[in-house]
Amino acid sequence: MSLVQVLFYVMGFITLGSALVVAVSENLVRSIFMFFVTLFGLAGLYVLSLADFVAVTQIVIYVGGILVLILFAFMLSGKETLNAVALQKNRFVSLSNLPALILAGLFLVVMVNIILKADISNLEWIAKVKETNNIIPVNESGINNIGINLMTRYLLPFEAISILLMIALVGAAHLSRKEGKL
Repeated sequence: MSLVQVLFYVMGFITLGSALVVAVSENLVRSIFMFFVTLFGLAGLYVLSLADFVAVTQIVIYVGGILVLILFAFMLSGKETLNAVALQKNRFVSLSNLPALILAGLFLVVMVNIILKADISNLEWIAKVKETNNIIPVNESGINNIGINLMTRYLLPFEAISILLMIALVGAAHLSRKEGKL
């Protein structure tokens, strides 16, 4: 087993383990900080996949932006709201959660079925790329290509996403502020 495979398994274990703690933990603060570990683990997996730009984007946008926004919303939320959330009974299997559990089970069956039946080495689009020798080498020109495409061809979707993130930021700030007494 090579060092890259060992690192992949370690990063995968860290990512999946911390994501499981986020999903299962009843402590909101612990969930937020384990989400931080999950996002960094995912960035590590991107680095191992030679997707450096995506890894840096993951850290800058999700860890640096979204997670900090979640932390601020948590810190600015009222104590009464947090106590009400803590007092809710969280039963994993209940009648109200049954549709979600059935849907999640169906998605799991579909994903396992696709993974088992997919012949990854003989995919049509991979064979076509190999035939036409349309393989992009892994070097710094990929990042330049992404930057050029973002600022020319995909400028409108890029700006629409930035406006959507700004609306989410304003909405989160509005939801987290304390209401004045009337």
